[in-house]
Amino acid sequence: MSPAPSDTDTDTDTAPAPAAAARTGVARVAVPASMSDDDVELLTLAQELLARVWRDGRHEVASAVRTADGAVHTGVHLEGSCRRSSICAEGVALGAARGAYPGGQPLDVTSVVSVQIKPAGQFRVIAPCGVCRELISDYSPDARVWITTVEDNEVVPVQALDLLPDKSRRAW
Repeated sequence: MSPAPSDTDTDTDTAPAPAAAARTGVARVAVPASMSDDDVELLTLAQELLARVWRDGRHEVASAVRTADGAVHTGVHLEGSCRRSSICAEGVALGAARGAYPGGQPLDVTSVVSVQIKPAGQFRVIAPCGVCRELISDYSPDARVWITTVEDNEVVPVQALDLLPDKSRRAW
């Protein structure tokens, strides 16, 4: 886990990124043969976003989601100084998607791709954390979520609900 940012840390859109955050030479994820062109676009957008905004301990994960109408929404992890205030990239992307549609219209996310940069200097597709698994499956239980398997280190799609066996379901 990264150390908590100090009170003197700043993170504004206008501040130049520290030299250590230059992520131009990061190796891209090998695209799985089973990944559709639409999902390759999500993977590409997530990698481009993270390469642009990455900052150790502050912005370490990016996510891209596609909704049923084909719209794409992205988000980046926001690390807060008091841990609990941190927000995962998947939640930011889902919030952006939710905000793009009128109230009462269901949020129908069809695909989710999240990436981080490994210490070895390459992107990695990652599975959502437990909280994000709950959030994704609450709003779009049938969404395709791309993960890297622990056993084979293979990038594969899974249904959101399959990430949470025996999930309790809330009636909205």
